[in-house]
This record gives sequence, C-alpha cells and structure tokens, in this order.
Amino acid sequence: MSKTLTIVMPVYNEEESLKIFLPEVIDHCINNEYSLILVNDGSKDKTGEILKTHAATTSILTVITHKVNKGYGGAIKSGIEKCITDYVITIDADGQHYLSDVDNLFAKILETDADLVIGSRKGQMSASAFRKVGKGIIRFVAKMLMKLSVYDINSGMKIYDTELVNKYLKLTPDTMSFSDIITLTFVSNRHLVIEEPIQIKKRMGGTSTIGIRTAFETIMEIINIIILFNPARIFLPISAFFFVFGVFWGANFFFQGKGISIGASTLILTGLLIFLLGLIAEQLSALRKNQ
Repeated sequence: MSKTLTIVMPVYNEEESLKIFLPEVIDHCINNEYSLILVNDGSKDKTGEILKTHAATTSILTVITHKVNKGYGGAIKSGIEKCITDYVITIDADGQHYLSDVDNLFAKILETDADLVIGSRKGQMSASAFRKVGKGIIRFVAKMLMKLSVYDINSGMKIYDTELVNKYLKLTPDTMSFSDIITLTFVSNRHLVIEEPIQIKKRMGGTSTIGIRTAFETIMEIINIIILFNPARIFLPISAFFFVFGVFWGANFFFQGKGISIGASTLILTGLLIFLLGLIAEQLSALRKNQ
C-alpha cells in the first residue's frame, strides 16, 4: 500500500507571500496527491480572505482558523492534529522552502523508515548574523545538556510519522521553540531522527517574527524538556559542583587546624540535597516515559 502525505503550513500575516507561493503549493499537492492543511493563526491582514478563496475552489486544501494568535507551535499542532495521512511535513508560508525538497524528504523517510527527517540548512547563509549567533547558542545549550547527533534542530521543514508526532504534541510549546523541542523530544525517546540537506531562498514577502526573545524562550524550553526526559543531566553536575567545592573548602580549613567550616558544610549539604532531588526527578521522569 502506498504511503500518504499531508503538508501543514502555519500562516500569520503572509498575504504578500501567499499570493505567489500558495498557488504553487496547491498545484504541487494536486500533481503528487498530497493533502494540504493551512492554519491561519489569527492573521490581521488579508490572509484569511486569500485562504478562503482558494479553499472554495480546491478540494485538497483544508483551512483551520484561529480567532486569536496562538503562536507558531500552536498553529502547527492544530494542523498536525487534523492529519489522517501516514506522514506529515511542515513548511513555512513565506516561500523560503523549495517544493522539490518536500518530495526529497518524503522519499527519504520512506527509504529509511525514519521517525523524523529534518530538512537541514547546514552550510547555507543565515538571514542575519544575529540569527546565526542565536541558533548557535541554542545548539550549544542543547548539545551540552543531551546527546545530540543532528545539527539543524530548529529547521521549519520536518517530516514526521503522523501517529508518533501526535503522541508528543502535548509536551511541546505553542511558541517558535516548537521546532527545537519536538526534535529534542524525538531524540530523547530514542526514535530514529536523521537529516537531509535542503535549499532555502529569500522570503517572498513579510517580515520574520524571530528575535532575541525567541532564543531565550527556546533555551528555557530546552532546559524544561531535558528535566522532563533526562533530569540527571541538570541535577548531577550542579550537585557535584557544590559537593566537590564544599569538600575542598572544608579540607583546607580542617588541615589548617581550624575545625569544620560552616560554609563548607552548607555547600556539601546543598550538593546532597540537589542529588536527592535529582533522584526524585529521575523517578518521575521514568513514570512519565512509561505513560
């Protein structure tokens, strides 16, 4: 039996891009027998009118409308929840993705039987030096906190096993950090995650909403997801730091004949308490994984 695919596009104030990009996407879906779901995430421009016009004349297109903006992740989750195909791929509505890469990633996931294939932009120029630095910081934090074999964790083009991704949607945020967190969730749960190179181009219109706030939100979400799936990565290094520092501090006082240092005792006790909290967190994590 042949496998089926749905393209999900979150849309927010993209009237300029949609006028050019949406007809191309619709034609591509018709030619390849893909389904298409667009999520209008509370747009304030003419995005809703454009989507309504195309939906009235195209049977493969489903439009989901949020009355208020829920965020990038919230829009993607609404789209994925409505998918009934074997696989689902997310792409951006700004026209930066090549539709030929949709076919390439679909072929790759069928060939490898992977659970998640990421469209990797490695080696390509970033939209700005600021965003390049931000992405680098996010990757550094993620790799520091967990084993990570993939490079482009926040790529907007990813293809998932639909049944599997639906299991994890409730763990992901509604913000821009959705892309990072869903990747880390798959990696943490030992699913097969691979990368496939893709090409990107300039936006067809509109402006990006990604900024410094997005980077901070993403780092906090990464820490949260690590605590959920592998809390020892957070608690054990902190515990070891306080315990070892306390021992060295206390030993220095002790061998000088000054007795036991209150400060050293406090540090050692703090290290032990954090270690015990880490054990409790590990037990809770194991229970959550079993669920």
